[in-house]
Amino acid sequence: SPDEGWQVYTSAQAPDGKCLCTAVIPVQGTCSRDLRSHQLRQLMEKVSLDRPPAIAVNAPSPLTKRLICGWGGCATPGRGCDPHGGMRWVCSSAARGGRVPELKDKMTELLPLLPVLDQYKSDTRLIVHLKEEVRNLSGRLLAIQEEMGAYDYEELQQRVLMLEARLHACMQKLGCGKLTGVSNPITIRASGSRFGSWMTDTMTPSADTRVWYMDGYYKGRRVLEFRTLNDFVTGQNFVQHLLPHPWAGTGHVVFNGSLYYNKYQSNIAVKYHFRSRSVLVQRSLAGAGYNNTFPYSWGGFSDIDFMVDENGLWAVYTTNQNAGNIVVSRVDPQTLEVLRSWDTGYPKRSAGESFMICGTLYVTNSHLAGAKIYFAYYTNTSSYEYTDIPFHNQYSHISMLDYNPRERVLYTWNNGHQVIYNVTLFHVIKTSGEM
Repeated sequence: SPDEGWQVYTSAQAPDGKCLCTAVIPVQGTCSRDLRSHQLRQLMEKVSLDRPPAIAVNAPSPLTKRLICGWGGCATPGRGCDPHGGMRWVCSSAARGGRVPELKDKMTELLPLLPVLDQYKSDTRLIVHLKEEVRNLSGRLLAIQEEMGAYDYEELQQRVLMLEARLHACMQKLGCGKLTGVSNPITIRASGSRFGSWMTDTMTPSADTRVWYMDGYYKGRRVLEFRTLNDFVTGQNFVQHLLPHPWAGTGHVVFNGSLYYNKYQSNIAVKYHFRSRSVLVQRSLAGAGYNNTFPYSWGGFSDIDFMVDENGLWAVYTTNQNAGNIVVSRVDPQTLEVLRSWDTGYPKRSAGESFMICGTLYVTNSHLAGAKIYFAYYTNTSSYEYTDIPFHNQYSHISMLDYNPRERVLYTWNNGHQVIYNVTLFHVIKTSGEM
């Protein structure tokens, strides 16, 4: 009865096959020959198992004892011994009151593990989520593979290469065209002073996306080279080139790894090679005005303007002999020698800016708001015409305008903003056979 202090806690089977029972009994003389011991023996006699049981008996605190009673070895069968197994019922006790603080200390040591277990639970949920994503991705890849059918990777790659070759052939047949429109401006970045120039290489493969940046319009020597257009936008990942001679104006151009610019206070053209960080050649443009003798309408020492189009390197300037009218000269990029010149008849001081596309010089009538592309000179026919192509001057002061034939866009420095324009060209396509 529980009123007498008896309580059964657990019963289980030990690894060796013994039946283990845990009970709490009154503390008085558990293994002595008192009434409760007699009751314990009676209890044991009622247990009928194939194998002798073992019972763990716990007495209540504060004088708690652990008593483990079971069948032990017996020399001769008789009183207190199992007549069949030669076993004796034996109880042993061990005081455990002093071990409670020790267990409490161990539990205290385990408390810091609780946050770790919580983290394991979070990691487990994350792993389950990732496994689900991998399953979904695997399913998608399998669906793509089924859609691809019999095409393997090599065959697909070959088809892509063939398509790319056909597209290149198509672009070659497009050739040059006549400018018919300019898009709205696309602002890439706002940086630097009111005047300056920026550009990409006009000849290198499309994988080369470096950007060059030159702030100011005279006496500058510092050129920043950004690794990519994105680096230019963020102002990161650049190297600095210090030119041996300062520049004049903003009419610089990068062509095949070299910078072409006008040397300050002279009509000398300079070719600076970026990789070797050296001047490869410099040459005077005979009779060309400099030091604001024949600049564009905005001034800024813009007497000599270098350009590149599909036909190569050009220099736009003027001389006293041409009465201040714009001269267009084809220039050898290796020697800077003038190969041929054309007198356009258009006064340079009346031009806002100009650029070359497919051998044609296009001139804006102002560098301010309301400008338009007003004049075109065709070097292939030595003729000109007046045009009326809208040109949105968003920031109202253009100090640099150049065409990049590799990208077919206009690069502009507009009042401290770096801007690009897409162009529309009218093409006459000549085909021979199937494309």
